[in-house]
Amino acid sequence: MKAMLKQVDGLSLVGKAGSNHWITMDGAPESGGSVAGPTPMELVLLGLGGCTSMDVISILQKMRMPLDGYECHLEAERAADHPKVFTNIKVKFVFYGKGISKEAVERAIELSESKYCSVSAMLAKTAEIVTEYEIREHK
Repeated sequence: MKAMLKQVDGLSLVGKAGSNHWITMDGAPESGGSVAGPTPMELVLLGLGGCTSMDVISILQKMRMPLDGYECHLEAERAADHPKVFTNIKVKFVFYGKGISKEAVERAIELSESKYCSVSAMLAKTAEIVTEYEIREHK
């Protein structure tokens, strides 16, 4: 996998990887940024959410679970000192639909955590990742 970044202005950057989609990044004002895009650490957190979500949704689809909607909420704490790595991450999965099996959801999350999500595997080296889920019939 390859990626490249270009400076736009100050800490504002644009980057793209193999998929050839540009994404904007920036820093917080206190570090010299102008908040023109998500910070790199926000993108890491979104990467975790995207990686585990794609796993879980795919696994539930293969199990033929009637998924009408889905959300993933993430909260992270960072170390006080540099490098300010994530130390604790909470991932909350919310599933919408009738007849969604609790056992299927737990199995899908477990498979993502233990086998498929490479972002989770990397972040677990510095952070405690805690997951929870909720099944709701209606959005």
